[in-house]
Amino acid sequence: MKIYTKQGDHGNTQLIGQKVKKTHERVEAYGTVDELNSAIGLAITFLNKEIHIDMIENLTKIQHELFDLGGDLANVTDNQKWAVKKEYIDDLEKNIDKYWEEAPELRKFILPGGEKGAAQLHVCRTIARRAERLVVKVDEQMDTPPNAIAYLNRLSDYFFAVARAVNVRSGTDDVLYERGSDVFK
Repeated sequence: MKIYTKQGDHGNTQLIGQKVKKTHERVEAYGTVDELNSAIGLAITFLNKEIHIDMIENLTKIQHELFDLGGDLANVTDNQKWAVKKEYIDDLEKNIDKYWEEAPELRKFILPGGEKGAAQLHVCRTIARRAERLVVKVDEQMDTPPNAIAYLNRLSDYFFAVARAVNVRSGTDDVLYERGSDVFK
């Protein structure tokens, strides 16, 4: 089997159930989800396999969930059986709470940074936010998977919490935004 099909040489691609232009909003949405998946893969390579093993396992699970989400976003048929479940969101919330407890109380804004793995997880957070905005845009015009927006919203919170926990476990301080006063009380 060859990796290239030549089907996209004229700017078209195939959703599940419909041929569309590569600029179609659904293609942009699931393409951004794919970009996020790659960014997570990079983040995993920066994490210490001894002190961050639980995070690595969880991030790998999220990569699989993002494949599910991409498939859901690509499906425009009437026969939709959504892969992204409410349990995915529940699991993210459980892990957000767990990792949030590891970091010191947040009183000021922080800059993306610190340890390499944490900095890359902040990149993941911003890509997740973009993916969320794109899915909201698609949802304004046509049905999207019922859990997609909430999942992406919670996922960006997860990346923030886990980035801070990575810094703590690595003995690296968060990078504080210096111009601001206390904003979280």
